[in-house]
Amino acid sequence: MRSIRRSKRSFVADKIEAYLGFALRAGKLVLGLNSIETVKKGVCCLLLDEEAAKNSQKQARKLKEKFSCPLIITKDLGMLIKREGCKVAAVKDFSLADAILREANDKGM
Repeated sequence: MRSIRRSKRSFVADKIEAYLGFALRAGKLVLGLNSIETVKKGVCCLLLDEEAAKNSQKQARKLKEKFSCPLIITKDLGMLIKREGCKVAAVKDFSLADAILREANDKGM
């Protein structure tokens, strides 16, 4: 019988992907800078793709200050949420944002 071992890094990325999927299905994930800018309150966490344009990075940092929430810079955000063109996302659920932050800290993001 062969056992399948997954690296810890892969497992943590899978957990973050699952949490983002939960948030997306629950309607608690806002995608794109323009959509996030229209949100008045309730953003608990921002996620930014490391390959986003400099202007997008600058706007994401301004949104971080506006909502006074953490900003997680990640690799391949579009792959995590299954939306290839998305470079910025906001989580509006405190529990999911907390779980994502814990996993990101464990991963060292």
